[in-house]
Amino acid sequence: MSDTEDERTDGTDGTVPATTTERAGGPWNEAVMTSAMLKALAHPLRRRITKVLTQREFARAADIAADLDEAANSVSFHLRVLADAGLIVEAPERARDRRDRVWTRVPGAYSLGTPEHPVEDEMLGSVLMRTVIDDHHELVRRVAAWAPEYVAGRAPDVHAYLVQRTVRLTEAEFEAMMTKVEDVMRAAVDAHDQGDPDGRVWEIDTVAADNTI
Repeated sequence: MSDTEDERTDGTDGTVPATTTERAGGPWNEAVMTSAMLKALAHPLRRRITKVLTQREFARAADIAADLDEAANSVSFHLRVLADAGLIVEAPERARDRRDRVWTRVPGAYSLGTPEHPVEDEMLGSVLMRTVIDDHHELVRRVAAWAPEYVAGRAPDVHAYLVQRTVRLTEAEFEAMMTKVEDVMRAAVDAHDQGDPDGRVWEIDTVAADNTI
């Protein structure tokens, strides 16, 4: 019997295709979030703002306020909090004049904490963890709503990708595999032409667990 079993739904070979990252656990060597980052991202509106900035890449407070149907002065306040936490920066080269403030996300991946570098604020870390899990559930809900239409042939375009796979690996082998997966994703993002009109924003959640938890 094979050590690998796959259940796949995607839009390419009969299998459903489901840059800033928050992590809980894992072997990667990204920076651990500061308390300021945890506090900033634990607020639901600020997380929504960061998602808009990821999609737009560059945006003004008024742009974000319109996208989220929020007051511009409220968005401006939360942008300053995110900036103070080191999660976003101004992009003066995109500004129309000295008073024009254009924002962009600071690229990179952050861990909530590891055994070697525990989370700085456990309560804030727990709040953010629940928020990330809620985001994951919403992503799964969207995929689940789309997939039946795709597999029935009524939605020909690929909008999601869902794979279930069980493998037998050592912890070191698993860590090495996930590092390679991250490298592949980074390479694809770096190679993408930001001006390509066919470009879309793909939310990618990676979830894995061994049989001891």
